[in-house]
Amino acid sequence: MSEVLGRWNQLPQEQAAREILACCGSNAWAGSMAQKRPIGDELSLIETSDAIWLSLGEADWIEAFRSHPRIGESRAESNSAPQSSAWSEQEQQKAAIAEEALKTALKWGNREYEQKFGRIFIVCATGRSAGELLEILRRRLHNDEATELRQAAEEQRKIMHIRLKKWIAG
Repeated sequence: MSEVLGRWNQLPQEQAAREILACCGSNAWAGSMAQKRPIGDELSLIETSDAIWLSLGEADWIEAFRSHPRIGESRAESNSAPQSSAWSEQEQQKAAIAEEALKTALKWGNREYEQKFGRIFIVCATGRSAGELLEILRRRLHNDEATELRQAAEEQRKIMHIRLKKWIAG
């Protein structure tokens, strides 16, 4: 068992939920994760996370989405945890170094997405260039509401996997 996981398993419920919240942004998810302790290893952590995430409702998913900055920006709309902000910056590293035309196109794409779906565009940006992210955004603008919500939830799940692995590694 990792040192981080061992320590986390011993924390009081509320403190454990607060600590893991940066991996997702949903209070319901974090609270449920803390209730499922003890969790013995990384695989169990990921499996538990997935089961909880898939059991949550739309409001909880949207709460998690709000903890992220827009693609191409550095700050989330909601007050996200400092660790979450730092991870978002790392995840969007390639988008941050894009040329101005791409940054502008992402900005307008984000606005169009938010007008259509009423929420922030969520994509697992790790390792992807601004051009790739813009292409994904444009493609997903063609989705209907139900399809897009499921896609956004799946992208959030991928982000959670990456963040849980970073968190457990300390």
